[in-house]
Amino acid sequence: MQEDIKSTTGILIDKLEGWWVLLVKNLPNIGVALLVLIISYFLSRLVFKTTLKLIDGRVKQKAVAKLISRVVAVLVVLFGLFLALSVMNLGESISGLLTGAGISGIVIGLALQGTLSNTISGVVLSFRKNIRLGNWVETTGYAGEVIDIALNYLVLKEADNNIVVIPNKTILENPIKNYSLTTRMRVMVECGVGYESDLEKVESLTKKAIADSFEQINGAENVEFYYTEYGGSSINFLCRFWIDAENSLEKLKAKSKAIIKIKQAFDKENINIPFPIRTLQFDDQTLKVSKAEEELVEA
Repeated sequence: MQEDIKSTTGILIDKLEGWWVLLVKNLPNIGVALLVLIISYFLSRLVFKTTLKLIDGRVKQKAVAKLISRVVAVLVVLFGLFLALSVMNLGESISGLLTGAGISGIVIGLALQGTLSNTISGVVLSFRKNIRLGNWVETTGYAGEVIDIALNYLVLKEADNNIVVIPNKTILENPIKNYSLTTRMRVMVECGVGYESDLEKVESLTKKAIADSFEQINGAENVEFYYTEYGGSSINFLCRFWIDAENSLEKLKAKSKAIIKIKQAFDKENINIPFPIRTLQFDDQTLKVSKAEEELVEA
């Protein structure tokens, strides 16, 4: 029994001595590896701050800017870790780490496919120049002002003050209309006048009413006017003109103002804007049949 204990103790002491010798032998490598890790840590912090300053002007969303800077900083730390393992001659450990990281990346990517897709889309949206905070956009049936572009979603504030949250992936995969990319919009107003109206006078009145109502229109000649069809109860026309506007709300206000001014001008000159009229015509035969049916009912 005592001999077994001594044998076991001897094996343990030999192992400890071997580890101690190995530790002393590799002290320079361990010191260099620790130095590399410390340098990579402080370097990653410097890279984080530098990257944040560089992209701050291009990316207005702080969350996205911090995410990009943090990813760059993590890459610096990982590079330092692999370099430290190489200094300690742990090539097998590096291969194991790379294999484990690859497998973990695949598993995490499959599990968080939707979230990662929206996150990547958020980063892409942050660098796109055709959509910015404060823009008035229309997409997927919603229209409003862009008030936030987060990592996973875009927030719109509609004209009725409702907030709409749309996943970033949906924004990238669907058409988007940005009213703020241009400073001018075309307003179109459709109307109709009675068949008895003087059409040349109607055109002149309409152009003058529009030109006098909007300062940015330099003269009635810049107002487009076209008769479009002979309607059921009116001769219809289309009036088009340009205004300085950056969102659909200003366009809607301009159209409303134009309708009011056209109606006032027509009322002043007694020009009729007819509503739909249905004329019923009865001939003598129809009246005779109706009268015979009445007599039959009375009998």
